[in-house]
Amino acid sequence: MSIEKDRFAEKDLFARHVGIELLEMSKGRAVGRLKIESRHLNGLGLTQGGAVFTLADLAFAAASNAEGPPAVAINATISNVKATTEGAVLTAVATELSRNAKLATYSVHVTDDAGDMVAVFQGMVYIKKDRKKEPAVV
Repeated sequence: MSIEKDRFAEKDLFARHVGIELLEMSKGRAVGRLKIESRHLNGLGLTQGGAVFTLADLAFAAASNAEGPPAVAINATISNVKATTEGAVLTAVATELSRNAKLATYSVHVTDDAGDMVAVFQGMVYIKKDRKKEPAVV
């Protein structure tokens, strides 16, 4: 079962609200982009950490759900290594590191438009049983 990129992005209402664009989605890989606007800034005038996390999280979710049964996050961490400001264009590239029947791990690199590393995100998903194979609850 493959999930189509545009349908996946359309259903993530929060990522849409933030302004994130899902550029690529394939098995074990996804790419998202966010142009930083004034609404993404914190009280210091820097990109709010939650905006960066949300960008990385969408790429993580897309990569882990591109094919197969639904996958849900069970752990995610982020290290912010460079601050950005309004006008920056951030790109998140999620890559699958390992996968078995129940768990998969991913690394997401977030870079700015100069190619500098902004954040490193790592996440793990639990792979649910295929809904089509689960018995109906009566």
